[in-house]
Amino acid sequence: MTDLTAAGASRPVDATRDHYMVLTRRKRMYGGILIVIFIVLMASGFRLADARNAGGFWDGIHMFFDFPSEVVAEAWEKRANLPELFWQFVPSLIETLNIAAVSTLLGALVAMVVSLLSTRGLARFPRLIPVFRRMMDGMRAIPEIVIALILIFLLGGGPVPAMIAIAFHTGGALGKLFSEVAENADLKPVEGLRSVGATWFQQMYLGVLPQVAPNWLSYGLMRFEINIRASAILGFVGSGGIGYDLKIAMQWGTGRYDEVVAIFLLLFATIVIVDQTSSHYRNRLVRGH
Repeated sequence: MTDLTAAGASRPVDATRDHYMVLTRRKRMYGGILIVIFIVLMASGFRLADARNAGGFWDGIHMFFDFPSEVVAEAWEKRANLPELFWQFVPSLIETLNIAAVSTLLGALVAMVVSLLSTRGLARFPRLIPVFRRMMDGMRAIPEIVIALILIFLLGGGPVPAMIAIAFHTGGALGKLFSEVAENADLKPVEGLRSVGATWFQQMYLGVLPQVAPNWLSYGLMRFEINIRASAILGFVGSGGIGYDLKIAMQWGTGRYDEVVAIFLLLFATIVIVDQTSSHYRNRLVRGH
C-alpha cells in the first residue's frame, strides 16, 4: 500500500519535471533563433552601411584615433588656458542646466496628468485610455532633435525650441513610467474617498499621489540627468547652451581645440555630479534611507 501511494505521489512530480524541461528546451530554442536572427541582421546591416559609406569603413578605420589625438595634443599644449576656459563656459553650462530643469518640470507635469488619465482603475474617462496611451507613444516616438529642428524653423534659434522639444519627449517617456507606478497603487484609499463624495481630482491628490510620489520623483530625477545630455546635444542644431559653444569650437578646428576639451571636461564633470547627487536622493526616496 505504501509503495502504491509513493508511486502515485511521484507521478505528478515527474510530470511537472517533464513539463518544465519541455518549456526550458523551447525557451532555449527560441532564444537561439532570436540570437541567430540578430546576428544576421547586424551583419547584413553592417555590410549595407559599409557599402554606402562614402569613404569606406575599412579604409578609414585606421585613422579612427587621429582626430581625438590631435585635439588632446593641442589641448595639452594649451593646458594653462583650461581654468580660464572653464569659467568662460560656465554661463553656457548654466543655460543648459536651465533648459534641462525647465523641460523636465514641464514634461513631468504633463506626464502626471496623462498617466492618471491612462491608468486602468484610476482614469477619469476609461473609454479614452487607449487614446491617452497612444498619445504618450507618439510623444516618445518622435526624437527631440526632430522636434527641435521643426521649432527652430518656426521660432528661430535659441533655448526655447530645445526646451519645448525636450519637454514634449519627456512627457511621453515619464507618462509611461508614471502610469506603470500608478497601476500598482492601492485602490482602497481611492474607493474610500469616492464613497464620501470626493471629486476625481481629490481622489488622485489625496489617495494616489502620496503612494506614488517617491517613485515619481525618482523617475523625474533620472529623467533630469538624461535631459542634461539631450539639451547639450540640441545645442549642435542651434538651440543654445553649452552644446552650441561646442559646435562653434569644433567648426573652427585647429587653434580652438583647447575650448573643445574644456567644454567636454566641464560637461562631463557636471553630468557626473548630477548623476551621483540624484542617485543618492533617489535611493533615499525609494528605500527610505
